[in-house]
Amino acid sequence: MTPTLVRQHSSHAGATPRVDLRARARDWSEIQERMLVPLYEAVYERLDVGGGTRMLGLGCGSGLALLMAASRGAAVTGVDSRSPDHLALARRRLLPEGPSAWGTRAGEDARIVEGSLRDARDPSQPAFTLVTAFEPIGCLAGDSEGLGELLAEAKPLAARGAAVVLAGWGPPERCATTSVLRVATKLADPMRSPGSWRPALRDDLEEVAQRAGLRPDGSGRVACPFGYADTDSAVRGLLSTGLFDAAIAATDQEQVDKELTEALHPHQRPDGTVWMPNVFRYLIARIP
Repeated sequence: MTPTLVRQHSSHAGATPRVDLRARARDWSEIQERMLVPLYEAVYERLDVGGGTRMLGLGCGSGLALLMAASRGAAVTGVDSRSPDHLALARRRLLPEGPSAWGTRAGEDARIVEGSLRDARDPSQPAFTLVTAFEPIGCLAGDSEGLGELLAEAKPLAARGAAVVLAGWGPPERCATTSVLRVATKLADPMRSPGSWRPALRDDLEEVAQRAGLRPDGSGRVACPFGYADTDSAVRGLLSTGLFDAAIAATDQEQVDKELTEALHPHQRPDGTVWMPNVFRYLIARIP
């Protein structure tokens, strides 16, 4: 099974749908998060992430990207202010308190911070040499604005010349999941919600970097197919991203489940698995 998607976006106009946040975090970490593994690997290989890297992961969620960097020898710090349930999973993965399903621990070089970037500052340690924002933008209306502000806040924590990595969805015609995500837009439109899905634009990443005062220094594209054991797993994985929250609030869980299942049908293989090829972009920028 190929690796995952985007993480939860909990802020949008209208009522917040009632969901089991712990189950959602578990579905994200067990089903969906792996889909972006090719993206993480491509970035780490290009930047030669290793023993001399001090990495700050913005919106780290349940910590798979941090764990992969730590396995290459990097000292990692993850920050997320939105989901205690995701961070609890990140701590279990990264901190040396027991066995890890991934066969490695980050040890004493890992920190998980629940709160603001101010809490990530450690005056006794050197500045960060790598800042990552791996949650792909370009699928929710308004998702780039918050990222630009977060990057501007992170700049003082990084060394001059440090790499900053942004990620985004590729062109809609290269992403099979686009047709499924349109369900979210169709159902959420009556709310005119800023949390509803919208197609990625060509210069999304470059515009965010410019607003944050960063200097672009290369980019790339990575194939990240979404593969699931069955339709139920696909529905649970996609719902765990939060991209359908506005649709659930506008209609109800049953309606979203039904239409999401129907949208997935063309991507179901004869053996019952679900397969959707996608392309994601990344931009490398530098702290001036």
